[in-house]
Amino acid sequence: MMEVDTCAPEDPQDEPRETLMPVHTNIRDIKNKSRRTRAFVELKREKRKKKIQEAKDKKKLAAKLGKDAPPKKQPHTIESLREKDETMVEEEDEELEHEEANDAYASYFTKSYVPKILVTCSDNPHTKTIAFIRELCRIIPDAEPKWRTRSSIKKMVKKAAEQGYTDILVVNEDRRIPNGLLVIHLPEGPTALFRISNPKLCKDIHREYQEITAHRPEVILNNFRTRLGRVIARMLGALFHYDPEFKGRRVCTFHNQRDYIFFRHHRYEFKNTEKVKLRELGPRFTLRLQWLQEGAFDGDYEWALKRHEMETSRRRFFL
Repeated sequence: MMEVDTCAPEDPQDEPRETLMPVHTNIRDIKNKSRRTRAFVELKREKRKKKIQEAKDKKKLAAKLGKDAPPKKQPHTIESLREKDETMVEEEDEELEHEEANDAYASYFTKSYVPKILVTCSDNPHTKTIAFIRELCRIIPDAEPKWRTRSSIKKMVKKAAEQGYTDILVVNEDRRIPNGLLVIHLPEGPTALFRISNPKLCKDIHREYQEITAHRPEVILNNFRTRLGRVIARMLGALFHYDPEFKGRRVCTFHNQRDYIFFRHHRYEFKNTEKVKLRELGPRFTLRLQWLQEGAFDGDYEWALKRHEMETSRRRFFL
């Protein structure tokens, strides 16, 4: 009788074969689009996990070492590598303090008057410009909107000064979108023209303008480091009341970065005694200074932007 070897190997054809995919070191070598997308998403996820873990480890190490922890590294950005010039302001500059004590806004900062703002626009404004003006008037205390009624700016300056207004804001539009802001300080100037870019109304960021309360906001003027920047900061700050109502928890921020002034409007929300959250109320927009004039829309130009002549270096800024 023949014995059968039960330990004999099975036929390799009966075993299920595992499909081996080629291993690619470079995602661009993957020809299949869906597989290439999945691989890219997975790679980004792994990089993000690694970055978060490194940040956690650094935070734990800093907490463990305490005062002996190594200082944080400053990132190399265009802003941090800014070229210095003679107009940059030091922290304690007696000459600058003397100039500001005698400039057009000295009486505001000594609380001699309460700002009263006239807000208007070009003739036949579009609905988006009207909504932009309405939200500006909600943000700025004692701001009154008025129709232009085909009046020239010089006539408007004269009438507004007689009626006790301290500043005029003229919103210009192009292609039915606000694209310019003219700021005139009364009665003797100065005057500045800004270009508006990326305007977002409250509804564009899913907010209602009725959320903006009537409380006077805090005003933050950040990163204005030259003499010209100080003038612009004082001009923008003088549009708001000098005595904020902290009960309303509203804050308006003008942040200068590479000569672009970013405006944001927030409200503090206190979760508990330790955690504070910022809720953006809107609107938001970006300003770029075009020129600065001495008088109330009638005088010599102190500064004007000439891009091809002045922007000779990416690391040179004017505000």
